[in-house]
Amino acid sequence: MNTKSPDCWASDPQARAIRVEPTPGHSIILPYPHFVYAELTGDGPDQTLRLVFATHEVVVRGRALRRVEAAVHRLELSWVAPLPDRVRTIVPDGQPSIRQVNIIAVNESELESPSTNEAGD
Repeated sequence: MNTKSPDCWASDPQARAIRVEPTPGHSIILPYPHFVYAELTGDGPDQTLRLVFATHEVVVRGRALRRVEAAVHRLELSWVAPLPDRVRTIVPDGQPSIRQVNIIAVNESELESPSTNEAGD
């Protein structure tokens, strides 16, 4: 019997980018030089880890994501993907379990500061 828990993330001390797989057959590689910040919110089974890059935002939802956040902090997170529903229940408590990964392209117009009054006050 295989006692190894299913993988939904990987860490590599030599990682130069993160491969994000929101669904089987779809992936994007985001380089660490474009990494801006990460934010972990929530507790228990409903945690959200936001990874913001210059061109994309990655939203990871799951539980026990603190270890994944720590890998990002060390710039060692190399891969992230959601677990299929059928195997998510066998992940031991305290181990990261990712149920959803979304990739959102950053709109260039959102990066520019809006001008509210160009003529002056």
